[in-house]
Amino acid sequence: MQYKRLLLSSVVVASALAVSAQTQIAEWVQTTRTAQWTAVTPNTVAASSDALTLTVNPKNALQTVVGFGSCFNELGWSSLSELSEQDRQAVLAELFQPGKGANFTMGRMPIGANDFSLNYYSLDETDGDFDMNDFSIAHDQTLLIPFIKSAMRYQPQLKIWGSPWCPPKWMKKNKFYAENADANWNKMILSFKANQDAKAANDPLRFRVGLLGNGTPLNAMGYEGVTSFNMQPQYLKAYAKYFGKYVDAYHQEGINVFMVMPQNESNSAQPYPACCWTAKDLNTFVGKYLGPEMKKRGVEVYVGTCERPDPLKPDTILSDADSKQYVTGAGFQWAGKAAIATIHSKYPALTLYGSEQECGNGLNNWEGAMHSWDLMKEYFTNGVSGYFYWNTSLFEGEPSTWGWYQNSLVTVNRANKTYRFTPEYYVMKHASHYVAPGARLLKTTGTLEEALVFQNPDKSIVVIAANKTGKAETASIKVGKKTFSVTLAPGSLNTLLLK
Repeated sequence: MQYKRLLLSSVVVASALAVSAQTQIAEWVQTTRTAQWTAVTPNTVAASSDALTLTVNPKNALQTVVGFGSCFNELGWSSLSELSEQDRQAVLAELFQPGKGANFTMGRMPIGANDFSLNYYSLDETDGDFDMNDFSIAHDQTLLIPFIKSAMRYQPQLKIWGSPWCPPKWMKKNKFYAENADANWNKMILSFKANQDAKAANDPLRFRVGLLGNGTPLNAMGYEGVTSFNMQPQYLKAYAKYFGKYVDAYHQEGINVFMVMPQNESNSAQPYPACCWTAKDLNTFVGKYLGPEMKKRGVEVYVGTCERPDPLKPDTILSDADSKQYVTGAGFQWAGKAAIATIHSKYPALTLYGSEQECGNGLNNWEGAMHSWDLMKEYFTNGVSGYFYWNTSLFEGEPSTWGWYQNSLVTVNRANKTYRFTPEYYVMKHASHYVAPGARLLKTTGTLEEALVFQNPDKSIVVIAANKTGKAETASIKVGKKTFSVTLAPGSLNTLLLK
């Protein structure tokens, strides 16, 4: 009898401990190659000697999260417009409605044409219109403005930032929107494809792009390290006024443009709308023209978007006596991510964005999703506060106007007018659904390196953890003084909300 009482007591104590541990996990969702956003019944397991470890001290907080979002592109709204009204609203609600899906609170947009617009255009096509008398956002009324306003139906406080891929072509030395001539680009692509071996050609993360005809001749190409913008004062002044008119016009539409970046990828001579600037010349534009114009409107200026790993390029602007009066942040994408840690260390109070997640190849596969997780983890670990996906929606299997196949959060089947959320959408949602603006990234230690941990303003803890292996992994997680162990399924991404 005594033995039975002891045994019963032990079971009760063990059960109580298990229940206590379970109550720490308020929600648990999991995504794998075959099943997305699956609710997992909170459970704990016995810690094993070979368990991965994750130790979190809520008092050791790093940067503050400002939000998540994606980009408003013309091809995005073109694709969503093919859906029924009911389906389109379902997509927008999932992306922007608070508490429902991705919970996006921010968004990026192009100022004029970009690589996912329908064609070349700017907001003032009149050559020599230095006073911007013919400035107009009429072109944007067809696609971009309806796209943004449709999102604002679900998130009225949506914050928008804009950057140009190219100024009006008459402001450039070459007088063309694209920097790379089609003859040169096509030669490069044909050579690239001819030299691919079978393994590279079938790599799930392979580069996919087609040939194009962009109208830029060989003798009008732009080049990295050479400023394509006309640096005469009347052009610089007019371009700053162009930015001001853009902000004013969008504010009149009720759209909150709170920040601008002066140039998308200022070092890239692309075969679509683009404009190369040297860091020195871009600094002149920011410090003497754009900054003062934005200050009049209370609009922030960020350095970016930075696509090169050299921190000296953004630092040219950040350290300048004139420019630093106006610059409050910086945006990084592609190879620029390698410069984030240096800039964050030198300017710890500066707000940094992952301004564009790498775009993928249009296959929208699991491998691309896991690459997206790697990128998100790298960006936040190195100091960013805001994180932006690129294409919100695209037609399934179709390239951009300039032949580029890229991934998106949503794909639309043009023929049958249906849609689906891609694996990369769920990677974004694993973070953005649970991590609220104002959350703090928490420093972690241990052997579970595939993890990010945040503390929300309401003190709840968000643990995002991946298991990339082909077998189940036990993870022992210690948050403050509480420790519990869970099993992470093979090939899974998990979010655990702890309360």
